[in-house]
Amino acid sequence: MEKGNGNSNYTMNPPLEQDHTPSNSPKLPVLEAQEPEKVDESHRLLSKPLRSTDNSEKSEQEDEEAAYESREKILILDFELDSTSSTDFSSVPPFSFKKLWMFTGPGFLMSIAFLDPGNLEGDLQAGAIAGYSLLWLLMWATGMGLLIQLLSVRVGVATGRHLSELCRDEYPDWARLLLWFMAELALIGADIQEVIGSAIAIKILSRGVIPLWAGVLITATDCFMFLLLENYGVRKLEAVFAVLISTMALSFAWMFADAKPSGKELLIGLLVPKLSSRTIRQAVGVVGCVIMPHNVFLHSALVLSRKIDPNKKGQVQEAINYYGIESSVALLVSFMINLFVTTVFAKGFYGSKQADSIGLINAGQYLEEKYGGGLFPILYIWGIGLLAAGQSSTITGTYAGQFIMGGFLNLRLKKSVRALITRSCAILPTIVVALVFNKSEASLDVLNEWLNVLQSIQIPFALIPLLTLVSKEQVMGVFKIGPALERIAWTVAGLVIVINGYLLLDFFLSEVNGLPFGFLVSAGTAAYVAFIVYLISHSGSELSNLLNRLLFRGNAYSGH
Repeated sequence: MEKGNGNSNYTMNPPLEQDHTPSNSPKLPVLEAQEPEKVDESHRLLSKPLRSTDNSEKSEQEDEEAAYESREKILILDFELDSTSSTDFSSVPPFSFKKLWMFTGPGFLMSIAFLDPGNLEGDLQAGAIAGYSLLWLLMWATGMGLLIQLLSVRVGVATGRHLSELCRDEYPDWARLLLWFMAELALIGADIQEVIGSAIAIKILSRGVIPLWAGVLITATDCFMFLLLENYGVRKLEAVFAVLISTMALSFAWMFADAKPSGKELLIGLLVPKLSSRTIRQAVGVVGCVIMPHNVFLHSALVLSRKIDPNKKGQVQEAINYYGIESSVALLVSFMINLFVTTVFAKGFYGSKQADSIGLINAGQYLEEKYGGGLFPILYIWGIGLLAAGQSSTITGTYAGQFIMGGFLNLRLKKSVRALITRSCAILPTIVVALVFNKSEASLDVLNEWLNVLQSIQIPFALIPLLTLVSKEQVMGVFKIGPALERIAWTVAGLVIVINGYLLLDFFLSEVNGLPFGFLVSAGTAAYVAFIVYLISHSGSELSNLLNRLLFRGNAYSGH
């Protein structure tokens, strides 16, 4: 038997009749009578689909890692019935609260990154140093974060694959591995902050009996216990996050009610933009905390937990609509929690001598001194809210690590094994940090600044691939974003990158001392900028065309 034409690898005999199909049409094999065992073998081979993009069936290729197996995905009530109401599958049925409830979950898991201990520290420092004056920036920064997350949703739903999987196909191996390395660095930096935040909360709630390093170990154990819930279904894990977010909301709302901040100053802070040289660093921190690199990868994977067929336009558009509503509500809740924290510390510490020294590790002590005890001491309320923030963000960090590693490297590992690898990457350095910095608050604050820098460096390596892919018709089909939205998205991404660039410049100018260290930072910066230029030039956007023209002119001038 001979091999057939085209891309088929199936074994077949030559056709019995003359083939009159056009030469560019795929030729179907005609099998002649064979022995029973050979017929069985042929049927077994031909029963395997060549390629399928159906996201509602078991369509993942056997050699490719999938975010969720088909049996794990949530079936949306009446989804299939609605999608068949028109012959081209393009109609979108009327809004349904029942369906919105079925789509609710991924957006709230995503919103945890806006509420992690690092963000809470940024909130309390902004309130203590800048008062109410940066609330308008917090609101607009949350809006920018929402835009980025909606683009991440769009990529996942329209393609049936998450961002790290798409990056694996989009970029050459060297760029793919570098993007994966950068994403892992950002994730480890965020994870250390989150685990330390949980450990600080455990220390507060135990009145100092449990040291920081023991709190780190407890947090690691708890994280695995929560992830075991995934074996009982995605909705169970989402319910746990709902409880944790509710705990944060109630705790910080209680603190807000206790502190009784000025309603007039709060409203002015939200509506009147105000910025001074004294508060510029806090302003940069507020914007920088909004875009978490690992969160962009995470959200594109979380939306794959629902059964959606990327080939049916109506299903895809309906899912994008519901996820958009759900994500907007989730980030509104996160904005309110951040608002509560900022205003409590603005009311209590703005203009005080503690304002410049307040941080995550001593915030509880300052709150107790300022607001005292009572039936429910504010110190413990702060500790409960901080523990909920730390625990929820460490779980989502581990979750994101699984998707990032599986997507970029296409590793076919059990989720428990990937979770163990991801968690170990963060827990081991965090234990070292906890042991070294346990006695020194100032050193822990310095470490936190370095971790913020580490995450800020990684932001372009999540945003640029996202905007590249969501603008490509070859990837997105009819769901690629339009020119106007593309310009807005690139403007927002550019603004975030420039703001974080300012933070990096300010940090390195104050921290870099000595010629060897300065040379190392300069060489690293040159390589960093070169990689960003490569990613932009690869994107095919208007910015890419402009950059390529500038590079062409530069080469032409150098040639003369």
